[in-house]
Amino acid sequence: MTTHELKTLDINQIKEYLPHRYPLLLVDRVLDVELGKRIVAIKNVTINEEFFNGHFPHKPVMPGVLMIEAMAQTAAILSFMTMGVKPDENSVVYFVGIDNARFKRPVEPGDQLRMEVEIVRVSRGIWKYKAVATVDGKVAVEGDLMCTIRGAAEAPMKGAEAAPAAATPE
Repeated sequence: MTTHELKTLDINQIKEYLPHRYPLLLVDRVLDVELGKRIVAIKNVTINEEFFNGHFPHKPVMPGVLMIEAMAQTAAILSFMTMGVKPDENSVVYFVGIDNARFKRPVEPGDQLRMEVEIVRVSRGIWKYKAVATVDGKVAVEGDLMCTIRGAAEAPMKGAEAAPAAATPE
């Protein structure tokens, strides 16, 4: 029988695992981590986010691509913690795919996006995750994410349309 110890990270600890900074750091707190299994994190959505100036001035809504990015950053934290390493200037996580992405509700200023990401498998350097983000217990976005960790000097995987998401680990 395995016991689970609650593991949390504040913003300063998160910044040790993600090189993202404002305005692209999209994880505010990690609430729980089970190494090799799952992670729960939050993004507090506020009206002073830069993207709300243009998306949309009359009805502010968090862009879907940024919700996906927040889940991918959460997945990157889980991967690095699972491997027992912190990224350095030579570590890049490439976002290589997303399947089954579905947007179920808009995310607005004042919402708290709760991201739950679980590792489905790791095979030949590709990490696959099941990710769900909710607001007040209702699904906002979900999808299956795929990433690979590479050295910054390495080319993306041959055959994959890989581009660095925000140019750093996610």
